[in-house]
Amino acid sequence: MMTSGKVGKRTGRAKRQAAPVARKVNYRQLKNSFSPQSIYSNDEVENLHNTSLKVLKNLGIRVLLPEARKIYLNGGASVVDDMVFIGSELVQEALKSAPSSIKLFAPNPICNQVYEEGTLLFTPAGGCPNVYDRVRGRSPGSIDTYRDAIKLAQSFDIIHKNPMAPEPQDIPVNLRHLSTIEAQLTLSDKLMTAFARGQGQAEQTFAIIQTAIGLSDEDFANGVWVSAVINSNSPRMLDIPMARGIIDFARAGQMTIITPFCLAGAMAPVTVSGALVLQHAEALAGIVLSQLSKPGAPVSYGGFSSNVDMKSGSPAFGTPEHLKMQLGGGQLARYIDLPWRSAAGSASNISDAQGAHENIMGVWGAVLGGANMVIHGAGWLEGGLTFGFEKFICDIEALQTIAEMFEPTLADNASQAYSAIEDVIPGGHFFATQHTMERFDTAFYSPLIADLANHGNWEAKGSLTADERATEVWQKTLSNYVVPKGSLEIADNINDLIIKFKDEGGASPESG
Repeated sequence: MMTSGKVGKRTGRAKRQAAPVARKVNYRQLKNSFSPQSIYSNDEVENLHNTSLKVLKNLGIRVLLPEARKIYLNGGASVVDDMVFIGSELVQEALKSAPSSIKLFAPNPICNQVYEEGTLLFTPAGGCPNVYDRVRGRSPGSIDTYRDAIKLAQSFDIIHKNPMAPEPQDIPVNLRHLSTIEAQLTLSDKLMTAFARGQGQAEQTFAIIQTAIGLSDEDFANGVWVSAVINSNSPRMLDIPMARGIIDFARAGQMTIITPFCLAGAMAPVTVSGALVLQHAEALAGIVLSQLSKPGAPVSYGGFSSNVDMKSGSPAFGTPEHLKMQLGGGQLARYIDLPWRSAAGSASNISDAQGAHENIMGVWGAVLGGANMVIHGAGWLEGGLTFGFEKFICDIEALQTIAEMFEPTLADNASQAYSAIEDVIPGGHFFATQHTMERFDTAFYSPLIADLANHGNWEAKGSLTADERATEVWQKTLSNYVVPKGSLEIADNINDLIIKFKDEGGASPESG
């Protein structure tokens, strides 16, 4: 006969009747408790860095913006036509002035972040022109779907920064920056993201943020209120809007995230080390431009290198090479003492097992590499062509699970549970012990979409897949969305300014 657990005086009904204690978790400000992993020795990291310096000095980088070339020239670089050759001394001076810790401000102070070694921020997918969900299918992104993405990001504390996807294709590019920053300010109170597509767009975005929050010119310049991702055109080219963005954001005291997108085998050497050398050289070139534009300007090292499928030429994510580049990229970022961003991602066309595997491996690579920001952490499909609502929810589950790993694991006498072990006879169970009853509501992470029921109960509930359950979650989340406190006042503050900018035609992106 099966025996039950020993039940003593301490078990019991009194504890069962006690009000459950809610599980307390803090996803808002994360500290990565894992030691960064390495793939290179210290000597090898130094050698990679020096090879990157050799690339910048001897091979140079093509810079298409004349003003940027002039800034490089005045700073001590050599310029021949549109090629800029940057010496190691210039790089070293830039690294001395670039801050290793950056305070990031949000409309709501509880969403402020310190961006430095040891901290970790998650952001949703960015740059996706399309959107997909199981209800509406796949379509070009619109302002409505972008607003929905902002609402979803606002609803989960594990997301720290607003997305730039799905990019609203129904808004002309000369007005798109106005609509997206308006959506962020009126639907969210988290860290803001902006396009870097020209001086006019940057200036209008900055003016709207200042007006929304009531910042003086000095307050805005002395705090990082918005950031932009700067992608170099690998190999070794910095185009006009990206160079322009570095200059404009640096002079305004706002952060640029310098991120080469080096795909090994295509836009970068086929070897992991070769791709990292190119990534590092391009990132250093952008960092130098930011510091020449304004010494001390907030700037982030960025790495988003992976490989391509050599059969199709398509980008691949979550691969062993992707993870190795994240670990090596983290070593290079720490070598130059700058906070850095990495990225997850998926090449899958839908939210399926491939998508989950690729994204979680990408996130783990970033986390183990010591990344301070993981972009594309939730919702990325098709190699960045599509923002997926179900994918977003499934990825949130993964991000929350990882965040739980950072929580301290108690090892005090109570947590070691000697009394509970004493209470239960061999072959018994722990369900009814006092130790369990005191902790059952808070002991374990509660899944967002995972179904832990047995097969019979799962069938009785409709045999729903994770993807189908994710549909229910995002729909319910949008239905329960609450506008952040102060959003109506912000909307009133910026309404006239946005109308003015729209009447003036907004600002066209700069490309020539």
